[in-house]
Amino acid sequence: MAGHRQSKKRRYVTWAVAGTAVVAGAGIAAQTSMAATTWPAQKTFTGRAFDTCTAPSEATMKAWHTGFYGAAAVYVGGKNRGCNQPNLTPKWVTDVTAMGWKLIPLYVGAQPSCGSGGSVKISASTAASVGKSEADDAVAKASALGIKAGSPIYLDMEAYDTTNTSCNDAVLTYVRAFDKELHAKTYRAGYYGFTSSSAKAVATATDRTDLPGNLWYALWDKQNTTTADWPWGATLFTGHSRAHQYMVNSKEAHGGVTLTVDRDAWDAPVAITG
Repeated sequence: MAGHRQSKKRRYVTWAVAGTAVVAGAGIAAQTSMAATTWPAQKTFTGRAFDTCTAPSEATMKAWHTGFYGAAAVYVGGKNRGCNQPNLTPKWVTDVTAMGWKLIPLYVGAQPSCGSGGSVKISASTAASVGKSEADDAVAKASALGIKAGSPIYLDMEAYDTTNTSCNDAVLTYVRAFDKELHAKTYRAGYYGFTSSSAKAVATATDRTDLPGNLWYALWDKQNTTTADWPWGATLFTGHSRAHQYMVNSKEAHGGVTLTVDRDAWDAPVAITG
């Protein structure tokens, strides 16, 4: 997430924008375009997850499977994906899931024109068409790795100035188009964002149509929880629809192998594989 994909300079800008504001949101009922489809059963993981820019080697994943973490996020694609993925192959997906790992697919598409993240930006004139085409790409990339229909794809949206109305409207148009296309292809819509900006934009939108029903919120308070610091109403994003990135740049060793990762409290969908 933000801890690995951006340069240090851009990371500091993101911290300044991100803050810890409290907002309001809504859950899976908003996903109106899902109603007419028979969906595969949701695969859920509840526990501690980690995310890091480059998918670790199989040897590292085996060493790290100590029980401390149960799930790992993987960047399946997107023009703003910041790291190459030499390890992320269909064989890697098969092998690490056989070890017992749950996988969290992430896609880093176009980013807000009024934000610091990414070189490919969302334009108001093309937000809908780009959202749709990038969802198609996300599904193709995930499917090629063996991540099946019914899986979530979490759209990564970095921090931006939500008071910029035209920029914010373009972001929501893009997100709706992305999610609608995911649903059309029978993939669940997830979303990563900051509680003061990108997550806030989705959570406080008056029109809930085609907005994601699974919210992964970045709030770096070092609390391993999706409830105690949950910044929305208690009845929102329930039914295993929450995740919380609570710590970044955590250098730690498991099974004798050291990595720097971001930590996540997870209670939400994960990939269907196998």
